[in-house]
Amino acid sequence: MLTKYAFFAGKLKPDCEAEMKTFVDENLAPLWKQFQPSREVRILYGYEQEPKGPTIPLVLAVTYDNQAAMQQAMASKARHQARDLLPEFYECFFEEVTLWHYIFEHD
Repeated sequence: MLTKYAFFAGKLKPDCEAEMKTFVDENLAPLWKQFQPSREVRILYGYEQEPKGPTIPLVLAVTYDNQAAMQQAMASKARHQARDLLPEFYECFFEEVTLWHYIFEHD
């Protein structure tokens, strides 16, 4: 299996964490959950950060059976719709943001 992680690293605008979560839950999460044929979609909100590490307020983790399944999901309409929402998401909630993608293999 493969899990693709999207790490949204950066500084949130002051006092907008709850609104950011609402935006994710109402707009991005429904699209992310359509990344088929995924096995599992997990949305993680930063709770406690390493003091000297980067601030990561949001992580998306999507697990696929194999590379072909992941490629199919990356070509999906939902993935493109979610990606199109990111500029608005960044503008509304982040002072600065960097998006990192990592893929891990596991049993």
